[in-house]
Order: sequence, then C-alpha cells, then structure tokens
Amino acid sequence: MARSNKPIVWGPFAAGGTLTAFLTPVLILLTLLAALGHVPDLLAYDRMHAFAAHWLVKVATVAVVFLSLWSAAHRLRITCYDLGVRADTLVAAIVYAIAVAASVAAAAYLLLI
Repeated sequence: MARSNKPIVWGPFAAGGTLTAFLTPVLILLTLLAALGHVPDLLAYDRMHAFAAHWLVKVATVAVVFLSLWSAAHRLRITCYDLGVRADTLVAAIVYAIAVAASVAAAAYLLLI
C-alpha cells in the first residue's frame, strides 16, 4: 500500500475548521459589544495588551491563526478544483504558501508585543 500525505493536509484542516467554528461566534459577539460601547473591563486595552504579551498566549495565538488560515487555504484549493482549475499542485503550493507566510507574519508581529 502506498503511503499518502493526506493526513498532513487534512489534520490541520480539520483542526482549523473546528477551531474557527467555535471562535468565530465569540469574536463576532465581542466585536459587536465593543462597537456598541459595552466593553467589559476585562477586555480593556491595557489588560488585553498585558495578556497578549505572555509567551504562552503568543504561541496559542499563532497556532489559532495558522490552523484557521490552513483550513481556509484547503477550502480555497478544493473550491478552485471544483470550479475547473486542474492545476492542483500549483494551486496547492500557492494557497498553502500564503497561509504559512501569513502565519509567519502574525508570529513576527506578536514578537513585537
């Protein structure tokens, strides 16, 4: 039986999709509350900045960003294939490279905090 690299792609895709499905409604609610002027004291800028400055939070944030971007890249790859773009290797290389580059950019930004 031939070995497959599908688990390497599907694992982060599934984790990113699940994570995004749970976090997106919370982020929408918090953004809505902030837009309406009802920001709890716990979410004040000073407290959030101090929270984001911890190394463990930085690692977790980069993981969440990476998994979400990887999930989006995989969905975009499959959508391109469904729309008739048959250059799957090229599309995969481009979308996954963008996901990795954006994750590295997020990590670099978090290191500045």
